[in-house]
Amino acid sequence: MTRQRLLTAAILIPIVVGADLYGPTWLIAILVALITVLALREFFDISSRAGMVAYSRWCFVCAVALVFAQFLAAQETAVPYSNGTLLVVHSRAAYLPLSDLILVVFGLGLAVLVWASKGPSEGKLAAMAISTCGMLLVALPLSFIPRLHALEDIGPRILLFVLVTIWVGDSCAYFVGRWVGRLPMAPRLSPKKTWEGAAANLTGSLIVGFVAQRWLHFGLSHLLAMAALGNIAGQLGDLVESAYKRAAVVKDSSSLLPGHGGVLDRVDSLIFAAPVVWYYFSVIVERHL
Repeated sequence: MTRQRLLTAAILIPIVVGADLYGPTWLIAILVALITVLALREFFDISSRAGMVAYSRWCFVCAVALVFAQFLAAQETAVPYSNGTLLVVHSRAAYLPLSDLILVVFGLGLAVLVWASKGPSEGKLAAMAISTCGMLLVALPLSFIPRLHALEDIGPRILLFVLVTIWVGDSCAYFVGRWVGRLPMAPRLSPKKTWEGAAANLTGSLIVGFVAQRWLHFGLSHLLAMAALGNIAGQLGDLVESAYKRAAVVKDSSSLLPGHGGVLDRVDSLIFAAPVVWYYFSVIVERHL
């Protein structure tokens, strides 16, 4: 299992890093849309084992639209002004809440599907609930990744920072938890997770935050805060997915990625970490740059 895990990581990590550092934001948006659909599909497959069938096709359409709404909201254009000055003009989508509009349309679409579909009311209620959970717990948080990548010139490095903190933290938790983990962290949700592993996870992310000061040139305190908050959010995302799978008596979301399980298993930490880091940078860090 460890060999498969390392081999899969060795293949995927260079692809992800290359796309992040050298690819345009529209490519990131396409990749995130694909990942979101795959993760949602696994999310709904798990729910179906627990007897809850979602309106999956409608969710896929709205999830892709949400990702590209976030992409459009992050766009800006430099246009000539006077004396050689460039004026930065933001996209109208930055001021028109397209993502909010899509969520409203999603809710209205659910209402139409509930009204038009046949079957008992209990099944419709379950389908509406699990569809909403998929959009709010998977699609909406992942849609912040293109916005992270589009943060001026520093966006790709910040996104890489988030990814590396998660990868290093997860690796530290995996090995420390296996070797010296003794105190169960959440035995009812994930019996293999330990407090020792969680501490190693956070420590690994903080080390990345300290090292990243060399290529992210803003305050160390902000980097450590982003690493810590992103890590804690990521560990919560991991626990939420573990609880979800445990309720459906499922070990992995799928077998798509050897040694890692499914796409949802691989991005469960990123789901919550991405919006937390984006908000921290946008609300706090940008004001001090």
